[in-house]
Amino acid sequence: MNNAAQTMPTATKDSPQTPEMGELTPYQTGPALTQAMLAHGGVALEWQDGQQTTLPLLWLRDHCACQECRHPQTRERLYLPLEAITEPPSLLLLDGHLQLNWQDGHVSAFHSGWLYQRRPNIMLPSAVPDTKPWEDSFTPERVSHSDFLTPQGEKSWLTAMLRDGLALITDGPVVEEEVSRLAERIGPLRATNFGARFDVRSKPNPNNAAYTAIGLPLHIDLPNWRQPPDIQLLYCLQNEASGGESLFADGARVVEALRQQDPAALAILSKTPIDFRFQDETHDISIRAPVITLDSEGALVEMRLNNWIRDALHLPLEQIDTWYSAYALLWKLFHSEAHQLEFTLRPGQMIAFDNHRVLHGRREFDPNSGARHLQGTYLDRDMLTSRLRVLARNV
Repeated sequence: MNNAAQTMPTATKDSPQTPEMGELTPYQTGPALTQAMLAHGGVALEWQDGQQTTLPLLWLRDHCACQECRHPQTRERLYLPLEAITEPPSLLLLDGHLQLNWQDGHVSAFHSGWLYQRRPNIMLPSAVPDTKPWEDSFTPERVSHSDFLTPQGEKSWLTAMLRDGLALITDGPVVEEEVSRLAERIGPLRATNFGARFDVRSKPNPNNAAYTAIGLPLHIDLPNWRQPPDIQLLYCLQNEASGGESLFADGARVVEALRQQDPAALAILSKTPIDFRFQDETHDISIRAPVITLDSEGALVEMRLNNWIRDALHLPLEQIDTWYSAYALLWKLFHSEAHQLEFTLRPGQMIAFDNHRVLHGRREFDPNSGARHLQGTYLDRDMLTSRLRVLARNV
């Protein structure tokens, strides 16, 4: 059975209004439909620009956006298709949009632009950038504090942060808790055993090397957690001490260097789980996982490089020496000048970085030469991508 669109009635004053799809991301600028017909258990569509696709009947019924099928306030799905559709609907094109009149009396209306965005094999437009490994000339994006407080400035900062894994806010006020205020523009703070917001400065009886004046080799925070924090923010309040320069290195870049230099070492570090553990008087948090996690395409998912929190190496005897050799090579690559970025944080600056990708550290500093005080917190990456999508709707 075929129903060609050119034989269908056009919209009249009694026709339904432009379909609302319960979608906040813009879709209204897509081209209008010029043709729709039943074909092979679906609906074959063509738009003004000549693009064509066929959408299955079950998919179309599942994606009806009427108030019976989607909650009008929450936009959550209320309908579940449990049976195959054996009786095809009748088709109408109304003002270039698709209407389906199902045999059970239900009516589904689809905006042409919404359907255009969701053609099979076409990726939906995304405000979230792909990650990009650092190049030799990389310097972190800098956005002033005043600009960050505008939608365009915040969007620029979030884009750089998600793309590069490292971004700066500059020229901010030197006031306590500003790191929390900035973070809460994006989402709730991610609390850990160190609290929701923490102070990084030398103090008596520390339970973490960050609370001393010693140099910190490159590392990620809390690899002993099943889900280490995604994003770390560090806001500089004081930095008059001699030394204490901040260090960063891109795990995505270093993993590629390791792949080129010694693919067997990369395989060992990405396939061999080891133990990570933090323990003090009130906590004992541990997990067993590889130092490097890759996806099915070989791209970096996360690093768990932190030599302080690496627990006793519990491996079969025949694997120990080869693991140490691979680990040593990775360490040397991270700490080579070719892969390290170094600069001094100034009061009123906030650095943020992807704690699954970008390793951070610092040079030793002299606490007797001046005060050094940073305040930090963590955020979930989902909050950054969510905030960027919301900003992209209107910016």
